[in-house]
Amino acid sequence: MTSSAGRNRLAAIVAAVLVAAVTTGAAACSSPARSPGKAGRTASHLVRKGLASQAPAARPVVGRLGSYWVGQRMITFVEPAHRGPTQQLGPRRLLTQIRYPLAGRPKPGTPRAKGQFPLIVFGPGFMQCGGPYSRMLRAWATAGYVVVVVNFPHSDCKVGSGATEADMVNQPHDMSYVITRMLALSAAPHGLFAGLLNKREIAVTGQSDGGDTVAAIAANTCCADHRVAAVAVLSGQEWARSTCPACQLTGRYFTRRPMPILFTQGSADVVNVPATSELMYRADRSRQRYYLDLLGASHTGPYWGTNPAERIVVRVTLAFFNRFVLGQDAAGPAIKRAGNVRGLAVLVSGDQPPP
Repeated sequence: MTSSAGRNRLAAIVAAVLVAAVTTGAAACSSPARSPGKAGRTASHLVRKGLASQAPAARPVVGRLGSYWVGQRMITFVEPAHRGPTQQLGPRRLLTQIRYPLAGRPKPGTPRAKGQFPLIVFGPGFMQCGGPYSRMLRAWATAGYVVVVVNFPHSDCKVGSGATEADMVNQPHDMSYVITRMLALSAAPHGLFAGLLNKREIAVTGQSDGGDTVAAIAANTCCADHRVAAVAVLSGQEWARSTCPACQLTGRYFTRRPMPILFTQGSADVVNVPATSELMYRADRSRQRYYLDLLGASHTGPYWGTNPAERIVVRVTLAFFNRFVLGQDAAGPAIKRAGNVRGLAVLVSGDQPPP
């Protein structure tokens, strides 16, 4: 959720990158998986500069960047009519982009990798689809995660001038519904995704308004989803009546101990300012809380494109998911190593205050 001034600043950001965002967003919503380019081949054509090995590992390891080649599939789920937090809702069309591990290098007919894999469901920011986040999303997928982007029906990159934040109260249910449908596809006896998912290994994450959405799933009594093992809130905040009267949820935040939460925040963010992430981190009663301060970073810079802050976010989020979704104890120290980079990032956790 953003303030009126914040929305104006965000609109300026969107306008400044309109051509690039539309181009990448369209590609993310329509293009099939592509093979890596000829120069500097990596596990993904978008994963470079040390984030992944130069080719998928001979023995793929879930949780390690570059272990898998990645396939893509677009599926539209139709969420049935239901009662939302503020009104009765009709059917909602949820366009999803699914990245999943392949058994080999992408080419026609390449089968998906065998075995059950962890699931990450991602919510984009206001007026965005998955395109601008493609590098980060694909990086997680090369580590063996099934990564599903949910394009929210009234605020994604395709809605245009009709986009509204007033529908955000319905987005937590959208994400939970997509989890339900993905688990159903995995439980089916046949199909591309049959047997694909481990139903006990689920994370949700999102950026900006998508971060607000997953914060509600993690910490608001309205929207708890107990199937979720860990949540990463990327430059998000609580929904408050003061910032969006139409977006007010019926529940309360942090009245119970939530699942492990990672908060990431650019210190130079003028859209969702650092104080909003700090507020949530301080309210979290769990010792399994983390705050990543990205020094000098903007609202979208750490999640779009290729830059040092984005590479730090990829490493920290992956280590966080490995620790609390996969249960890898060794990933605990890895979170701190990846998040403390002199001059670029500071990470605190547990009883430590925000930096």
